[in-house]
This record gives sequence, C-alpha cells and structure tokens, in this order.
Amino acid sequence: MTAATTRPAGGTSHLAARASELPAATTAYNRLRAEILSGPLRPGDRLLPAALRERYGLGLTPIREALTRLASEGLVETEVHRGTRVRAVTLEELTDLMRTRREIEALCLHSAIANGDTGWEGEILRTLHLLTHAALPASQEDHATAEIWERQHRAFHHALVAACGSGWLMRFWNELADHSERYRKIRLLNYRSLAADVRDLNVEHVAIAEAVMKRDAAKAVELMNSHLARTQAAVARLLTGGEDR
Repeated sequence: MTAATTRPAGGTSHLAARASELPAATTAYNRLRAEILSGPLRPGDRLLPAALRERYGLGLTPIREALTRLASEGLVETEVHRGTRVRAVTLEELTDLMRTRREIEALCLHSAIANGDTGWEGEILRTLHLLTHAALPASQEDHATAEIWERQHRAFHHALVAACGSGWLMRFWNELADHSERYRKIRLLNYRSLAADVRDLNVEHVAIAEAVMKRDAAKAVELMNSHLARTQAAVARLLTGGEDR
C-alpha cells in the first residue's frame, strides 16, 4: 500500500478547508488595513474578532489571520489581557518615522530621476491631475471621501519614486508610506480649513513634479523634504493639542 493511500482522510479535507480560508483572510486583511489607514478605525480602537466577524460577514479564522498579519506590519498591537487594538500614535514615533521617510524618499527620488523614462513621466502627470481634482472630506465623518483623497495622494507619491529601480527601496518606501498615512489621516479629518490647506498642498505637489520632470534631483529632494516636514509639523500640533495653523 502506498503512502498516498494510507494518508488520513481528514488531512485532505483539512487542506481543502485551509485553502478555502485564504481568500477570506485576504479580504479581511484588505478591509481592516484600509479602515486603519484611511477609514473610520482610529489609533487605540479595540479590534474584537467577534465584532469584526459580524461587521465583515467573515469567519473568525480569517479575521485572526488578518490581525496577525497587520500586527507584523506594525499597524495593530496586541497586549496580554487587553486584546488587540489599532496601534497608537505618538509624537516620538512621528518624529522618527518622518525623519526616516525623508531619507528613504531622497534615495528613491535620486534613483528614479536618473532611471525614469517618458512612461514614468506620464504616470506622474496622470496621478498629479487626479490628485489636484480630488474632492475633500466635508466633515470628520466623511471617511469615504478621505479614503479616495488618500488613494490619489498615495498614487502620486508612488509615481514619483516608481522608477528608482530597487525592490528593497520600494519595499521600505511602501512601509513608511503606510505608517505616514496613519498620521496624515489625523490631519485630514481634523483640519479646520481643509480647502485652503489642500490648495497649498497642491501647489507643493505641482512644484515637486516640475522639479522631477526637469531632472533636478537636488531641487526635488529639497521640495519633498519641505513638503513632508510641513505635514509632520501639522500632525505634531494636533497630537499635542495645538492649533493646526
């Protein structure tokens, strides 16, 4: 009798059941991640698997797998006897995060400007156009509009560095961008004069894109550093209870 014929029937059914869970786990991960980065889930919110199961209409196993994956990415945190929560935000982490983001961004921009072709330039212009025409959230509860704005903002910034030619740099860039979104969401949904502010941001975005198109790496990095520093300062004021302007 071969090994295949002596394999317990339960093993095959277990593997099939496991495979059927994978799409659900991916769905749970994608939905949770989106709600943490640009949706209604805020830093410190509790993440109860039973409540998430009811909310998403998914099983507990994919929910738990999604939470484990998000914990490995630093987006959620689990404490003994206290359960799982959306990772908290702190001024110290913001400072460290944005300093590292500026350093990686500079490396990516230098390489992208050296390697980028006309297709890369076209994608920058396309995403810039969509970003400058993206609607703003009308209130702190307008998460859907905020999520769309964040998606366009992320696409533009990604387009700027997409031609850097390094998989590792892009991996670091994406992780830093994810965590930057967590902090920027605080500003986007709390800012008192959103329309005026985003017009200012669009001026910054256009200036960065122009410097990149001219292949002026030094100017592009200078403008990007200023752009990221401004966001950091605004979020820091909100974290410490100050006014945004």
